[in-house]
Amino acid sequence: MAREVRDTAGGRRSAGAGESTGGRAPARRLAEDAALLERLLTATARQQEDGGRDPDVTADDVAAALGMFADMRLSLDRLETQVVIEARRRGMDWRQIAGHQGLNSSQAASQRYQRLVTRLEEIRQGVR
Repeated sequence: MAREVRDTAGGRRSAGAGESTGGRAPARRLAEDAALLERLLTATARQQEDGGRDPDVTADDVAAALGMFADMRLSLDRLETQVVIEARRRGMDWRQIAGHQGLNSSQAASQRYQRLVTRLEEIRQGVR
């Protein structure tokens, strides 16, 4: 149901995930998503100031924004995995990678990479 709401609320799907973008160019889709997030952030700031609801933000807007986070996480996980693979290909050791990731040990970096790979494979297989 969450995907149905998100798809209905603007067809927002990640092009990086190999899904349709609803016929929209990726740059336009990104601009529309950024505009939606800006409206939501503005509405949140106004609500904190005056306690009211913003009529410019609909329930569909909120649902679409919530759905975007899963797509963003997936894209970031893929990108991080690719960057770690490239770092290893270029001769960086796990200790160096850990330092750049803000982790305390080479073991932590290696385990993080393995968790990412496992998660992405589970998503690919439809387990998650």
